[in-house]
Amino acid sequence: MKGKHLHIISFDVPYPPSYGGVIDVYYKAKALHNLGIKITLHCFEYQGRPAAKELEDICEKVYYYPRKVNKGYLFSPKPYIVVTRTSEELVANLLKDDSPILFEGLHCTFYLADKRLKKRFKIVRTHNIEHDYYENLGKVEKNMFKRLYFLREAAKLRDFEKVLKQADLIAAISPNDAANLATRYKHVHNITAFHPNDSISAEQGKGNFALYHGSLDVSENNEAAMYLVERVFNQGKTQLVIAGNKPSKQLREAAAKNPNVVLRNHVSTEGIMQLIRDAHINILPTFQATGIKLKLLAALFNGRFCIANTPMVVNTGLEQFCTVADTPSDMRKAVEQLMKKEYNGVDTAIRQEKLLKDFSNTENAKNLVKLVRW
Repeated sequence: MKGKHLHIISFDVPYPPSYGGVIDVYYKAKALHNLGIKITLHCFEYQGRPAAKELEDICEKVYYYPRKVNKGYLFSPKPYIVVTRTSEELVANLLKDDSPILFEGLHCTFYLADKRLKKRFKIVRTHNIEHDYYENLGKVEKNMFKRLYFLREAAKLRDFEKVLKQADLIAAISPNDAANLATRYKHVHNITAFHPNDSISAEQGKGNFALYHGSLDVSENNEAAMYLVERVFNQGKTQLVIAGNKPSKQLREAAAKNPNVVLRNHVSTEGIMQLIRDAHINILPTFQATGIKLKLLAALFNGRFCIANTPMVVNTGLEQFCTVADTPSDMRKAVEQLMKKEYNGVDTAIRQEKLLKDFSNTENAKNLVKLVRW
């Protein structure tokens, strides 16, 4: 595979790999680099994630472009997440050669149909069914203005998604998303999530708390955390630790009223991983079945017992390693039962075989490389 070259356009600077989307981007680039693929990385820079020298270790060249976070773009007929990621300098850099281009997310596809790139092999990595994702964010958002933004963005994304007809390959992150996209587009393949784990590190014995973790400023995660605080851990004696950044006022107030809940803010990536290992149970409800949740993979590679609801695990092949519970009472029962058990690593070998077979970064990268026309 040596000598092959790929452009990757990332919606954000993918280092440090500290949240779902950039985790996939960074470890994908790293896995491709390890196969001998030469990578030119193009990053849209914003929200306090500066240029990272670490990216130069896996990329031949890294370019940075400012994301145009101007409120005037909210009135564009194109989605805000797309129209704010444009740069003629990016196009000029892409035109320096004729290598394939990987667009990370619908976010980066402003130039997918550009005539200047007509002869290029174009891959789009889809991280979600974006219009469904934004519509669901709108449904759970409490702030009126944010809710309006999410719902309007969902409508724009639903219409804009048709640009995927210009892609030569759509690399969907989950089987569900692949099946959904295949009803509308050709050349859809499931290339599952890339992640930082390469072995099972779950510790035997017992922990004394349950853990929920995530970026708490994301409406979806706020909803899941509120559900646990108000409907699951409002009874019983088990302590719930909620860890993540930027919890909402609503969540802070609800946690303060519940003696079973400890809210941990400003936790580093390393701190999150240690909490996953220390917890007796990782409890992971979600109310969005799009994409694949990297927090689930983190829990199964590094944690003891895991409780999830159906939307978290459906069609992932990971159901066998979780206790699946879909109501607050079922979750409480599962918590009570698992807290009495000692984790003896009985399924570690099975987990290792399944996870490293189906979620191997190396094999995943090889599968992607085979699909590209170089």
